[in-house]
Amino acid sequence: MGNQTEYSSPEVITFGESMGLFTAQDTRGLEYASTLSKSFGGAESNVAIGLARLGHRAGWFGRLGNDALGQMIYKAIRGEGVDVSRAQLSEGEPTGLMIRENVPGKSSVHYYRKFSAASQMTPSDLDIDYISRAKILHVTGITAAISESSRETLLEAVRIAKQAGVLVSFDPNLRLKLWTLQEARPVLLSLAQEADYFLPGLDELKMLYEEENTDKIFDRLKQLDAVSIVKGGPEVTYVLQRGSVEEVPFVKADQVIDTVGAGDGFGAGFLSGILQGLNPVQAAGIGSLTGSLMVQAVGDWEALPTAAEVKAKLSNAQHIER
Repeated sequence: MGNQTEYSSPEVITFGESMGLFTAQDTRGLEYASTLSKSFGGAESNVAIGLARLGHRAGWFGRLGNDALGQMIYKAIRGEGVDVSRAQLSEGEPTGLMIRENVPGKSSVHYYRKFSAASQMTPSDLDIDYISRAKILHVTGITAAISESSRETLLEAVRIAKQAGVLVSFDPNLRLKLWTLQEARPVLLSLAQEADYFLPGLDELKMLYEEENTDKIFDRLKQLDAVSIVKGGPEVTYVLQRGSVEEVPFVKADQVIDTVGAGDGFGAGFLSGILQGLNPVQAAGIGSLTGSLMVQAVGDWEALPTAAEVKAKLSNAQHIER
């Protein structure tokens, strides 16, 4: 279990399941691959690492198994400068695992997370003071999907944040391998109602709202209290606030190597912009840049940019404009 005695005060807190990640190192498929690389991944810890690299105080917590994978993940997240003082290493519950393979024409991920430590999270795992002292609580729909108790934990964390005046950032991260669309829809749309910042993809919204027409989708979003940051694909991000819609061009990547984690990179950049006092449109511009940098290297989180890298890119862009 993490050290509960040392109180830290992150600006952004997030929590959820982080899993071990093995990736087949050739294109023959998992059945015939001779070597696997080892890492880890998790949407929420990715965002926390991204924020820490951008110079912010970020905290992540969740349950990991007290096993080799759990120890590796715990130490790696802590090593990236993220506060893990509320994370737990649980006896008798395994750390979740995902295995990725790349075969010609597609990339597949196989999940082994049933009965994982993270799926056993309960509201009693929450530290009310820890959440209440943050500026932003960032959550995703993945935590709501992995088990009923983790869903209850997520809803309680949002309730605590709202009661304390902490802003809530919500990325639906719709994962249909975890639950059906019919199961997901009411839960995710309810969480969108609670959010201050809603960060969906346009494709997710089409499924959640059962609507293909973008204008009609935006009309639905305008009914929310949240500022909605809609990732529209590789070309544009839409920012909806106070009934208006503004387009933010997506920063073109020099090369696209790996799109895994791009949404988390965007989320970290966007929240960084908000913490810096930028308005949502400006913050979405930062998110576009961090997302663009993220896809130019392999890894769920390894390619997340530092503050220095973002500053250099911004300076170069301004120089070109002049």
